[in-house]
Amino acid sequence: MIKNRLLPAAMVCLLLAMTPPTPPKEIPLWPKGAPGSEGKTAPEKIVTLPNGEHTVSSVNNPSITPYIPAADKATGAAIIVAPGGGHKLMSIDHEGYSVGQWLQEHGIAAFVLKYRLAQEEGSTYTVDGNAVPDMQRAIRLVRSRAKEWGIDTAKIGAMGFSAGGELAGLAAMRSDNGLPNAADAVDKQSSKVNFQVLIYPGNSKRFEVTKNSPPVFIVCGNNDRPDISEGMPQLYLKYKALNIPAELHILAATGHGFGLRASSKGSMSLWPEELYQWMLGTKIIKVK
Repeated sequence: MIKNRLLPAAMVCLLLAMTPPTPPKEIPLWPKGAPGSEGKTAPEKIVTLPNGEHTVSSVNNPSITPYIPAADKATGAAIIVAPGGGHKLMSIDHEGYSVGQWLQEHGIAAFVLKYRLAQEEGSTYTVDGNAVPDMQRAIRLVRSRAKEWGIDTAKIGAMGFSAGGELAGLAAMRSDNGLPNAADAVDKQSSKVNFQVLIYPGNSKRFEVTKNSPPVFIVCGNNDRPDISEGMPQLYLKYKALNIPAELHILAATGHGFGLRASSKGSMSLWPEELYQWMLGTKIIKVK
């Protein structure tokens, strides 16, 4: 009889353990609507792919999804994560949410960015006029709530995959100290990128490296297209020439779009740990 009473309770505990956690709630970058999106009311489009992953498009109200680590694990560092997708869509799972979860588990606050897409069919948005400002606004918003989230305002980075890597790199080039005359308090915050994480970034020929560029961690596959597999070593050398902390990983037998998946094996699965070690080495974070 005792066993019969305990069995249902044990089953409930097992079911609870198997239930995935409730995903974090998105935070709009502009609560009253994004500048440049006035009158656009079409809902986001979410597509489930054959492998179970999701893509997102038709973004008119850009947002961040926060992954805040527990206080006893928090390092004080934060990263805004921009998924890729050719500016036509966003591969929101393996280049977004899974990355946010990994960073959170390792004490790094992460914010997965949904930005406006410049190459989506019928889009009126542009990379420079809308997508990059979305990344900059995300940085300002995180900085404005840094105390609440336990974040060091001198340790806020931008990470991007493919098209999202373009946004991260351009945002690092175009940092400012805030817009002092802005009516919006968030826009008065700095958009400075303290470090950047570029994962097979697109359009890297647009990147300009100066003595004020933030430290950079770069990952790509050696089987990726030439502008990435050959362009990333060239980009790394520009940082090296100016003595800016930089680290480059070129993964063997790897192409484009590997992101971070539970099914990943070999070097494709190890780059987050390499990033963590780089952040330790550059003193962005410390061992807890």
